[in-house]
Amino acid sequence: MFHLKTSFARRVALGALTALALAAAVPGGAASAAPEPVQWVALGDSYTAGVFVGEPRPALGSADRDGCDRTTGAYPNLVERRLTAEPPAGRPVRLTDFSCGGAVIGEIATAGQTPISPVQPHEGGWPSVAPQVDRAQLSASTDVVTIGVGGNSLPFGKIVTNCLILGTGQDDYATPCRDAYERGDFFLDPESIRDKFQRVFREYVAMLEAVHDKAPNAKVIAVGYPTIVPADATTCDRQNTTELAADAEGTRISATHGDIAWLGEVNTELNAIIEDATDLVDYGYTYVDAATSSVGHDACQPRATKWVEGICGEAGPYWPTDLTLGLFTLKCSNGNRATLVHPNAAGHANTATLVEAAVRKALT
Repeated sequence: MFHLKTSFARRVALGALTALALAAAVPGGAASAAPEPVQWVALGDSYTAGVFVGEPRPALGSADRDGCDRTTGAYPNLVERRLTAEPPAGRPVRLTDFSCGGAVIGEIATAGQTPISPVQPHEGGWPSVAPQVDRAQLSASTDVVTIGVGGNSLPFGKIVTNCLILGTGQDDYATPCRDAYERGDFFLDPESIRDKFQRVFREYVAMLEAVHDKAPNAKVIAVGYPTIVPADATTCDRQNTTELAADAEGTRISATHGDIAWLGEVNTELNAIIEDATDLVDYGYTYVDAATSSVGHDACQPRATKWVEGICGEAGPYWPTDLTLGLFTLKCSNGNRATLVHPNAAGHANTATLVEAAVRKALT
């Protein structure tokens, strides 16, 4: 009996030594294996891509440039840096960003897009690119998807341009742009603003469903738009091109205060549509409200205060000063560039703070 006990004890000891040797043979041991990185995909339009904030990404002259105007100062890149410095739940984050300036809702998941970048365009124009979900290779292993899109589907930029044209020479309180869009002016745009809102809602829901089909396990975060005009539109200077006026080949054009107020209502309704659509799909998706925190930082504020540039404003030196917008050519002067009511570096920093918090919450 004593011999059997001793042999058993030796076998136990040898087994323990063998296990220690095997653990030592694997660098770090199994317990310290590196965690799987978080797969985060950023999708969206110019408010996500950055367009003129920071350095172009890919860099100017790169063969990889696709005409989408992504930049290093855009909020996805700011969030990536913060998550790299302090990984959520100890997991490194891998960002894939295929946001693209000019993208409409359908071009996120179902339709190809022809980019429109004015920066070093290819001869003959930019080649078309696949839907963003395909370019980003969404799959069951995608952990987080952030989406910022919707404005171009109205399209908001064209509405602003029409408000500038229709408002020229009008009384401050006139609403020629609102009136035309509420009735559905055949020559301006046969689709009324109410019909546009309903269509955008349907398109947004369909887009979220398509994203879910591609990435069924992903936490999806829908990002709204910041506040672009003040609650009191009379504080906007109708002659200031860094607000909501423009020089078009020697002619100053400007939206009326009445239409500027209406543009604020359009922006508010668009955000409500995005939030409602996000709630409707019932996948536990999150809506990020970028408007509330940006009140008081709209395009009509002083340069040091604004988070949204006006028709003309500060931008990287690669961004154009003149830009053709339908029937007229916008000309910016005094060192300003054609920013066309887009967030600046401070605006992207604010959105980055909100999106970072949403991503961290989604991963806990």
